[in-house]
Formats: sequence, structure tokens, C-alpha cells
Amino acid sequence: MGPMERQRENQVIQSVLEGDKDAYAILVNIYKDRIFNLAYRMTGNYDDASDLAQETFIRAFENLHRFDLERPFFTWLYTIGLNIIRNHLKKDKRQRHHESGTVSDHGRYDTAGDPEGDAMTRENTQMIEQCMEGLSAEMREAVILRFFQDVSFDDMADIMGISSSAAKMRVYRGLERIAGCMKEGTEM
Repeated sequence: MGPMERQRENQVIQSVLEGDKDAYAILVNIYKDRIFNLAYRMTGNYDDASDLAQETFIRAFENLHRFDLERPFFTWLYTIGLNIIRNHLKKDKRQRHHESGTVSDHGRYDTAGDPEGDAMTRENTQMIEQCMEGLSAEMREAVILRFFQDVSFDDMADIMGISSSAAKMRVYRGLERIAGCMKEGTEM
């Protein structure tokens, strides 16, 4: 994000803090898809992801007065989101073991075109998702932030509350585990 966007974001935050609650919708619109995708990739559940994203924005709104305008808003928002998602996963762990390990598609796969190619893509995607489920929550969130959200290692470190080198290590270890799992062709 460039200095202009950051300045614009800070102006919006300032407006919200000064009582213009409607301005908060601008921030929600900028980040809602990314927060939803993070929650969906962490939980594999559309409804949970929707609830968790909503909870993230509510919590951020309630704590906006604590936000440091010197820091990027998105790293602060992601930190809140990850904490909410982590708590949900801890609470939900027992229940998740009883559910099937499949992740619902929600129209992510295009059925038109090459049926054989689509089947291969779908199979690979499902295998990656199964392998991701086998990772610890810390490794899974690192891989998701880096490869599905395109977050830099420095920003990851900020979001996750660890050093940049620790963030890199989590990503590489996660990728090694996924590669090993894919090689075996089974869930870890």
C-alpha cells in the first residue's frame, strides 16, 4: 500500500473516531474479502468464515480508538482477525474432528471447459486443502498469509507477533509438510 492510500485510510479512521460511523463502511469494503478468505481458508467453513469476518470488523470498530495511526491498518486488522479465528478453532476443535474432512466447494471450480483437467485441478486443490488441514494452526496461517493473501514476511511478523525470520521458517516448514503430504498422496 502506497503512502497516498495509507493517508486516505488514516483520514477515514480519523473521521470514524470523530463520530462519522458510516465512514467505517469504506474500511470494511476494502478488507472484507481478504478477511473472509483468511477465515475461510483457516476454517474450511463458509458460515463460520462469514461470522468470523463480521466479528473481526465489529471488534476492530470497538477498539479503533486504540489503533496507532503510525502503523498500517491492515496488519492491525489481521492481528485481530487471526486472534478471533484462533479462538474459534480452539473452541471448535472437538466438533471439527467429528465432521468429514472435506471442504465445500461453494462454486470455486469451473465445470465448463475441459472436464478431465477440471477433475485434476479439483483433486489437486482438495489434496492441498487436506494437507493444509494437517498443519498446525500457526503453520497454516503463515502459509495462507504468504501465498493466498500475498502478505510480506515483515507484515506477517507484525500480524503474528513473531520475528520476520520466524515467519519465514513457519512458511517453509509448512510448505515442506504440504509437499511431503502431497507426495504420499494421503492426509497427514
